[in-house]
Amino acid sequence: MTQAQRHIDPADEAALMESIDRWIDREVRPVVMYHDHNDIWPAALVEQMKDMGLFGATIGQDYGGLGLPATTYARIIARISSYWMAITGIVNSHLIMAAAVERFGTEAQKQEWLPKFASGEIRGGLALTEPNAGTDLQSIRSVAVRDGDDYVINGTKTWITNGVEGSCFAMLVKTDPKAEPRYKGMSFFIVPKGPGFEVGKKFEKLGYKAIDSAELNFIDYRVPAANLIGGVEGEGFFQATGGLELGRINVAARGVGLALGSLRLATEYAQVRETMGKPIAQHQAIQLKLGEMVTRAEAARLLVEQAAQAYDRGERCDMEAGMAKYFASEAAVRNSEEAMRIFGGYSYSKEYEIERYYRDALLMCIGEGTNEMQRMIIARQWLKRNPA
Repeated sequence: MTQAQRHIDPADEAALMESIDRWIDREVRPVVMYHDHNDIWPAALVEQMKDMGLFGATIGQDYGGLGLPATTYARIIARISSYWMAITGIVNSHLIMAAAVERFGTEAQKQEWLPKFASGEIRGGLALTEPNAGTDLQSIRSVAVRDGDDYVINGTKTWITNGVEGSCFAMLVKTDPKAEPRYKGMSFFIVPKGPGFEVGKKFEKLGYKAIDSAELNFIDYRVPAANLIGGVEGEGFFQATGGLELGRINVAARGVGLALGSLRLATEYAQVRETMGKPIAQHQAIQLKLGEMVTRAEAARLLVEQAAQAYDRGERCDMEAGMAKYFASEAAVRNSEEAMRIFGGYSYSKEYEIERYYRDALLMCIGEGTNEMQRMIIARQWLKRNPA
């Protein structure tokens, strides 16, 4: 089933969303503060996500996945993120890896890897960022050298989600460091953990707690040539950046969830907290904030919907995904900040959830390409589509 052909019956989607809601209420909400405050990996929730098929959400049904359209996937991510954003990152990074194999891999690679990705038997993510190269992927220094039927990889990746708990990654390296332009010398590999693959330090973070972000070191690590995605050197840059469209839709959906969650908490609190003899929701200053928050969240949701629909049609959607990611992530930050102001002094207490939304929202402006870069992408694509 091609991406452009994917669809889901509205009744089936409604039933799926209801099951997600039940899971959130029964399993996620009771434990989120414990895991977040103690920075503990949510092993039980991960197993439940496996059982629900979320690790195969966007993987085609032919390979054991749910084959969901991006629109449905984005709604699921937004719903979960409205209660706890961090756990959606476990799925996002994994599914970008899977999308790279499904969109660009050989049929043999799809048959070997995708069913295991879909079941969650093998979980992992994307290994792009390096200490000296974040948004500028062409500056990576990790190198793969052909040696018989293998490639030997040396290099370091950093800030890799699922780095500790994951077992396999899609890794961008240089197979021809002297190539000009630089992107022509880049290749994408499926790299399972093994000899020469070492997990370095786990990063302590302001937010996005309980989810492992780690450094990965490759020291004379051998990977079979059969793990070169697509089987051809020099295609890695476009394979990696192509997968980021889905990643940016995911981050945008997470931004929507955070914006809606902040709005929900602020709305509830404003109706029970009283000053001057009445709920603060009846004060004009609070109403102005709530009016802006709900409008901002709804606009972000519609931009994500637009981007996901373009992705489902099989169209190039870097501009749409960039707009959604940029606006929704900024909406998350602004709504969480306004909610903090509505909560007043209680917002600074870890007994209330709103402080987590504020900490988590800030990451959305950086992840999957900074918002500064998103604005440049949007402008460039707009100019291409509207030549003078």
